[in-house]
Amino acid sequence: MEKNENTVAGFARQILEQVGQVVVGKDDVLYWVLAAILAKGHILLEDVPGVGKTTMALAYSKVLGLQYSRVQFTPDVLPSDVTGYSVPDRRTGEMVYQKGAVICNLFLADELNRATSRTQSALLEAMEEGQVTVDGVSHMLPDPFVVIATQNPAGAAGTQLLPDSQMDRFIVRLSLGYPDPKEEAAMVMDRQEGNPLHKLMPLLTKETLAAMQAEVERTYVKDSLVQYIVDLIVATRNNENIFRGASPRATLAVTAMAKAMARLRGRDYVVPGDVQEIFVGTVAHRLILSSKAEGRRLSAEKVLAEILKQVPAPKIC
Repeated sequence: MEKNENTVAGFARQILEQVGQVVVGKDDVLYWVLAAILAKGHILLEDVPGVGKTTMALAYSKVLGLQYSRVQFTPDVLPSDVTGYSVPDRRTGEMVYQKGAVICNLFLADELNRATSRTQSALLEAMEEGQVTVDGVSHMLPDPFVVIATQNPAGAAGTQLLPDSQMDRFIVRLSLGYPDPKEEAAMVMDRQEGNPLHKLMPLLTKETLAAMQAEVERTYVKDSLVQYIVDLIVATRNNENIFRGASPRATLAVTAMAKAMARLRGRDYVVPGDVQEIFVGTVAHRLILSSKAEGRRLSAEKVLAEILKQVPAPKIC
């Protein structure tokens, strides 16, 4: 087991300590967000307004030393506001690319489900391919690149559900929720002398984060564990409570998140517990439940918890 403070686990402790000074009482969510970033995934935060989603994204961008950009999505935001656009150069007559907001390391898509479907889809290529295409020319995004998107619960004024294809591109869907009363009081006290967000200093460079992500990718996954992950995903496609099961993208996401959790625990190999820990949170938002399950008021999380019980885990010696 790795103990050096310069390992992924060592850096993670320092990162979480700093971000936890700004986002109080949400240690579990902060841990998952860091794991998703290390897994090179994109994060969807589904919550009511005002619980600290934007603050958390800002805190991570500062502590991780990332170039940050934010778009507050409304129905009048255009795809070009996100991806950029081309304008003619007066001297040469050639088209010159003007960068959009997504050209950064950490892009906060605030209230993404208030945007039109056309604008929402502008993010798809960036999230999947790490590039944007404008007027037939592809422009690479910086490395590392992560999207943290927020959406208000369905049914809130001016919102619409994100398309299934976009939901599947988020490695996890998380919720901060309301703080505990004592934590909320502590939040007020912490701001008596100004916003603690302004006191945060970078702990890493973007190059260091990219190296940590590469280290996570190298985490060893035994063949039997790969088969276990596949068996879990296949079980979602053959369950009477699920109308549409998880895609192969979910298989890759579960593997990547399990690797990240292993490194955060100080290991360079994955164990069944890593897979079990992240399976529900990584897969639930990708499923469409059957009418039978909806009639019984089952949640995706409950159905997946049952699948975890039914699919036997391998024994790792």
